[in-house]
Amino acid sequence: MLRPLGNNVILELKEQEQKTASGIILTESAKEKSNEGIVAAVGPGRLLENGARAEMQVKAGDKIIYSPFGGSEVKVGEAKYLVLSEDDVLAIVE
Repeated sequence: MLRPLGNNVILELKEQEQKTASGIILTESAKEKSNEGIVAAVGPGRLLENGARAEMQVKAGDKIIYSPFGGSEVKVGEAKYLVLSEDDVLAIVE
């Protein structure tokens, strides 16, 4: 598992099978990237000028919508993750 720093958020990426309306399974290159995910871990928050940390608005387990161009994909062992800034989180799904 990764431990994020600062105001970074980690999403664990899962392979999702996508089908067309007629039931055809799409190949990896034809799939539309999702911008929805479940938070696996959050950092301690952005460091403020006074030395305190800003409280993170998201927490592990939250289902979020994030900027489609935000973050960096990384692979650790067989697991795939997306590391993004809390600023790239657009909404929490409730």
